[in-house]
Amino acid sequence: MKFRRKAGGAAREEVTLNLTSLIDVIFVLLLFFVVTTTFSRPNQLKIELPEAASGAPPTQTELKQLEISIGADGQYEVNTQSLQVSDLASLMTALQRESEGDNSLPLTISADAKTPHQAFVTAMDAAAKLGFAHLRITTVEAKAAP
Repeated sequence: MKFRRKAGGAAREEVTLNLTSLIDVIFVLLLFFVVTTTFSRPNQLKIELPEAASGAPPTQTELKQLEISIGADGQYEVNTQSLQVSDLASLMTALQRESEGDNSLPLTISADAKTPHQAFVTAMDAAAKLGFAHLRITTVEAKAAP
């Protein structure tokens, strides 16, 4: 059955949604997330360098420099990028990637004073296998005895 509308009938009422309270809630949630967000800083190894009575400060070069940092627990970082696995193969891969195959770049090894000797030897072995010849070992100047 088909019903006809009356010509002079009541006009349809337009349906609207009031979005004001929804927008208020969204802004409160946004403010909450901004305030409670923590910005993570990349973790870097905290290294206490060993002391040395003699030595020379490094010369400044314009070449790209490589740095291997070794933490007290034997964890490696290459140019502040931590390695997931601390072994010879991953260290060599990271050095190759950072140096882009250029083994004439200066390589600095910074090891904590309490680093196991094996971790330091592994770093030097990786550098030697890749052909790096310009190696530096960082230390801090020994304090004079009173």
